[in-house]
Amino acid sequence: MIELFQIAPLAALEPWPAFAVGLGLALGGALLLHAVVYGSLHRIRRTAPERLPLRGHLVLQTEGPARWTLALLALRLVLPQLPPEAAEATAPHLATALYISIVLASAWLIMRSVKAVRMSLGDRLDLQKADNLSERRILTQVGLLQRLINVVVIVVALAAILLHFESVRRIGAGLLASAGVAGIVLGFAAQRVLGNLFAGIQIAITQPIRVDDVVVVEGEWARVEEITLTYVVVRIWDLRRLVLPISYFIETPFQNWTRSSSQVIGTVYLRTDYTVPVEDVREAVGRIVGGSEHFDGETWRLHVTDLGERGVEMRALMTASNADHAWELRCEVREKLLAWLRETHPEALPRTRVVFPDADAHLPHLGGDGVEAGRAVFERGR
Repeated sequence: MIELFQIAPLAALEPWPAFAVGLGLALGGALLLHAVVYGSLHRIRRTAPERLPLRGHLVLQTEGPARWTLALLALRLVLPQLPPEAAEATAPHLATALYISIVLASAWLIMRSVKAVRMSLGDRLDLQKADNLSERRILTQVGLLQRLINVVVIVVALAAILLHFESVRRIGAGLLASAGVAGIVLGFAAQRVLGNLFAGIQIAITQPIRVDDVVVVEGEWARVEEITLTYVVVRIWDLRRLVLPISYFIETPFQNWTRSSSQVIGTVYLRTDYTVPVEDVREAVGRIVGGSEHFDGETWRLHVTDLGERGVEMRALMTASNADHAWELRCEVREKLLAWLRETHPEALPRTRVVFPDADAHLPHLGGDGVEAGRAVFERGR
């Protein structure tokens, strides 16, 4: 790039025109190189994306940062050829501005490259299948790793910019002597922030929760929507969002319905009169569950779980491929089982009995038929 100024036609020009022509050639060459390279990559991406790294995501994500980086590098290479009358006054300031711009553009390029890796992995993972445990585990780890790399890149870029200034380097050298005291002070001041940051790293490694996990937090049934290094966003069933510090999932007990598998066991409780035919109910539950599109075909059961003062309690168990299907299946079983009981065994519905041992003495004026009518009224199910 610098050899451009040694070409005879440029050497014959005045300093400022020569610099302007060299600057134009440098910028034009950098932008032309970018256009040729990325134009070819875009053609490949449209025709055969599998031939490209990360299936073309790297091309899309780095096109803008690469253009700026090449242009700034071209300007930095041409800067030493600034005419002497301007070089002494402006060259140091321009060099500093270009250095900061190149550092920021490079950090931007790295962060977009990491994003392309995450997007490529997301395309390869099938989150819609029934048992997507491994896919959600990978997506959670990659997402947290991306955010961690972004934080590191930003910190390194800011450090590189600050250390470029001599005054900052001198201050830094003086602060090293009191680094221990400063570390203690900063540790107390940022205790909660650092705690959340380390909790995010711990969750990325141990994974008590993953993206798309079904959890019960703060008494709410929800699905994990986003995990960052400092907070977690869960989507409640009615589309509200609950934002929790990430340390919550380290310090507070919570329910994770899809920790080891997306399969969920649903339960339906049925409370009836003692006259209920249990075997008929079991057959009805089997027909209802087996005919539901939300049943995964794994297993179902019906047990009598309690004999109370007022009636019988039965519990039906049924499996579903995920929590959403389990909810729909439970509601469907309740509705159809209620309709079946009302149609086939209405006497088995819950009822309250009041018995008068000597009903004839309490209802003398009704006669024999009146006594029977009174008993029927008192035994009517409520």
